[in-house]
Amino acid sequence: MNYKMYDEMMEQPESLSKTFKSELSKMEDVSKLVSDADKVYLIGCGSSISTCYSVRDAIRMSSTNINIEVFTGYEFYYNKKLVENENSVAIFTSQSGETADTLASLRRCNDLGIHTVSISNESESSMTKEAITSIITRCETETAILGTKTYITQLACLYQILFAVSDYENKTELLAELRDLPKTLEKLLESTEYENKALAQEFKDEDILYCLGSGPNFGLAYKLAMTMLMEGAIKHACPLYAAEFRHGLIERAEKDVPAIFLKSGIESDEVTDKAIEFSKNLELKYLVYDLDSYAGLDRLLSPFVLVIPLEWFVYYLAHFNGEDPGATRHIGKVRY
Repeated sequence: MNYKMYDEMMEQPESLSKTFKSELSKMEDVSKLVSDADKVYLIGCGSSISTCYSVRDAIRMSSTNINIEVFTGYEFYYNKKLVENENSVAIFTSQSGETADTLASLRRCNDLGIHTVSISNESESSMTKEAITSIITRCETETAILGTKTYITQLACLYQILFAVSDYENKTELLAELRDLPKTLEKLLESTEYENKALAQEFKDEDILYCLGSGPNFGLAYKLAMTMLMEGAIKHACPLYAAEFRHGLIERAEKDVPAIFLKSGIESDEVTDKAIEFSKNLELKYLVYDLDSYAGLDRLLSPFVLVIPLEWFVYYLAHFNGEDPGATRHIGKVRY
């Protein structure tokens, strides 16, 4: 058994190293634009918007004054509050650089005179060619639907751009750890496979999984549910902020209902811990992915760490259900 996703997972450290080596100067240029802007828009779809959610919430938890708004492609396109030549920067994220929703929004920004930045993996894509500033993630071709190396590199670009001009008191340490992530990822890829293979065997018959996180971990919970479990493992899944456990899910919190919690000891995980304790008391079939179990990094970097064991979990969950975790059934095939 060796699906294409396996190779692409193992290429994550090298892809990240190549991206920093090749694109850091462009990231620094975009950081300067951000520092002079009144507002930053982050736009993406699917796995790409999950990176936007994570960095937005990480920035907001760092007490910085960068004004960030996140939109999906067409929600941004139909935003009536955009002003011609406004002092803002719009950063568009897309693995292919051809996502129709995101590309339409980029073109609208260009028409309005808003500075556009693309973060894409394809150097010849429409987004790369049409954005004023283009950052190319150096992942070579990625075919598995889950998005592993493109996810990790997109997220790293956003963190580098925004934290470089933040007033986060630990930003020097965070940025140093960000640049050193390839070594961390190599260790995690080796050390977390077999435990999560066993967990996938245990959860293989579950039909729906609830995915919860707080702060930057919500973005990862969104990716886990929307693109990893639903697209990769062909499981129903629902992403939630951990604090929303008590609004809706609490009425479905019964014995053996499966839930996955992501936590990293950030301040808002006080609420995550309450949800975990409630789940324990009601005997839910739950998993907890805790940053402290994997790496001693800045807690705002937790999505980079927790995604690796989750990739192994989803990889084997698909396998045990007879699915190729990188294949697609409808995406790119059905006219939408």
